[in-house]
Amino acid sequence: SPQIWQSALSTLNPNPTDSCPLYLNYATVAALPSRVSRHNSPSAAQFITRLVRNCLPGGVNRCIVMVCERSEVFASACALARAFPLFTHRSSVSRRTEKKTVTVEFFLVGQNNGPIEVATLKCLASATEGVRLAARIVDTPCNEMNTDNFLEEIKKVGKDLGITPTIIRDEELKERGFGGIYGVGKAALHPPALAVLSHTPDGATQTIAWVGKGIVYDTGGLSIKGKTTMPGMKRDCGGAAAILGAFKAAVKQGFKDNLHAVFCLAENAVGPRATRPDDIHVLYSGKTVEINNTDAEGRLILADGVAYACKDLGADIILDMATLTGAQGIATGKYHAAVLTNNEEWEKACVKAGRNCGDLVHPLVYCPELHFSEFTSAVADMKNSVADRDNTPSSCAGLFIASHIGFDWPGVWVHLDIAAPVHAGERATGYGVALLLSLFGGASEDPLLNMVSPLGCNGDSPAEDMERDSKRRRLV
Repeated sequence: SPQIWQSALSTLNPNPTDSCPLYLNYATVAALPSRVSRHNSPSAAQFITRLVRNCLPGGVNRCIVMVCERSEVFASACALARAFPLFTHRSSVSRRTEKKTVTVEFFLVGQNNGPIEVATLKCLASATEGVRLAARIVDTPCNEMNTDNFLEEIKKVGKDLGITPTIIRDEELKERGFGGIYGVGKAALHPPALAVLSHTPDGATQTIAWVGKGIVYDTGGLSIKGKTTMPGMKRDCGGAAAILGAFKAAVKQGFKDNLHAVFCLAENAVGPRATRPDDIHVLYSGKTVEINNTDAEGRLILADGVAYACKDLGADIILDMATLTGAQGIATGKYHAAVLTNNEEWEKACVKAGRNCGDLVHPLVYCPELHFSEFTSAVADMKNSVADRDNTPSSCAGLFIASHIGFDWPGVWVHLDIAAPVHAGERATGYGVALLLSLFGGASEDPLLNMVSPLGCNGDSPAEDMERDSKRRRLV
């Protein structure tokens, strides 16, 4: 009844969130923060996921009504998707006969609050499927999600989109000069691979490459991790998983430029064939690397990936995404990924895109002339791990990757370190899918992705939300 609804609303006192049960707990109304700070998303996406996980009543058929502004629809939908992970091996779930369904409805308030178009719902479905696909891959342990099975996931997406992936594998990697990917993955039972999905539409004016770190498990190699730091390393493929989910959604929604998704896949295992500290590898760039830490392996495979994107794919814009450094969580925290780029416009665009889509981003220092000396080697072009761990190790790790396309490369290079935001507690978040869709939304035919894009926005830009007074209740 209206009376019960009004009395529930009047009890809500968000600080930053609050909820109130209705009708003997059959329903819950929850309020999101009425204000957020300037480094947060106006959608308060992290709080949406948390509230839904904590407050959603039980049952087989459940419904969520999201009350928000049009500019917050995309971020809110992706945040809701994160609350419903696909992967589980609980035996009780496999015994359950009935399927659970969750219906999501949007009620728009504020500016431009007409009904949501069917095309918008299709875009939200593609984006949320991408988020859940990425989270499922990241949640799946390596005894199931090894390099073979990751390649199957890539082929499945390719088949859906009518694209045959290019796959370079095992000894062929060695023969063709991919010393980074081969060196990291050669000790594992399932061999390493470089896989590429390519979308090349007519009329494309530029070439974009997304390069993902797909370390399906990271023991640290011979520089082995400890018993407390190794659990969770099934998540070290978070960058590649996000790129797969985002590529599928981007192509489905109509992408106007050439887009290549490059997957650098390996398991960093311990064995008689494992790379030793002191070994020197020749990477795909032609540069030589003296290994001083086999646990700094992500940068080695990504160096090969970006060099391939530059040399073979002729990319104008190269973005690499990786769970690269533990230091990222210290530098920018658990919720904000770290961005390192040679281009100030793209740095700003990443931060804006993060606010627009809920996958938050914060910049790192880009200064190779001061930091790259950390990799000085007496016998090779560089070492793979820094001399001084107290000198912005997350920036340095990114610079290692950039050095393999060259600091004087005229194109745009963007590096996203997503080590911390790829998971919340013991669950994957699917981080990175929404961010890529938003960041490159300007190249999409989809009006919603255009709206949340920070580059060449059409219509109302959610970035302006930060300027508007946002004293309002948002309910979920």
